[in-house]
Amino acid sequence: MKRWEWSINWAAVLLLVLALAPAKLLAEAGQLSVEINKTEEIEGGGCRAFFLFKNKTQKSFEGFEMSLAVLDAQGIIDRLLSVDAAPLPVQRTTLKLFEIPEISCTNISEILLHDMTSCRPQNESELDCFPLLELSSRSSVLLVK
Repeated sequence: MKRWEWSINWAAVLLLVLALAPAKLLAEAGQLSVEINKTEEIEGGGCRAFFLFKNKTQKSFEGFEMSLAVLDAQGIIDRLLSVDAAPLPVQRTTLKLFEIPEISCTNISEILLHDMTSCRPQNESELDCFPLLELSSRSSVLLVK
C-alpha cells in the first residue's frame, strides 16, 4: 500500500470515530423522559398540565427550558409557551405543573416541543438535548417533537 493511500484510509477511520463519538456518549448518558401525566381544567378558564421529568442520565440539569407550541382541537397553533423545568436532578423523577391560560384542556389536541432554549448540565456548557429526549403522554393531549 502506498503511503498516501494509508493516510486517506486513516483519515476516513478517524472521521468515522469522531462522528460516532457523540452518539456513543449520548447512548451511555441514558434518556431524559418528559411525560404529560395528566391535564385538568383551571377554574375560570385554562388548562393545567402535570409534567413528569424522569432524568435517567448521569447529569443533573441546571438549565432546562422548552419552547412549546400548543395546537388546538383542529391542529392549528394556538400559542407558543415557554416553560422552565430546571433543576432536574440526576436519576430522579420531578413533577412540574404548567398552566396554559385561556384554552380548555379539551380544546388542546397536542403540544409540540419545537425548541429547547436551554439544556445545560450542571457545571457544563449547553448541549443538544433532543437526542436524549423521550416524549409521552397519559392524557388526551399528545406530546410530540
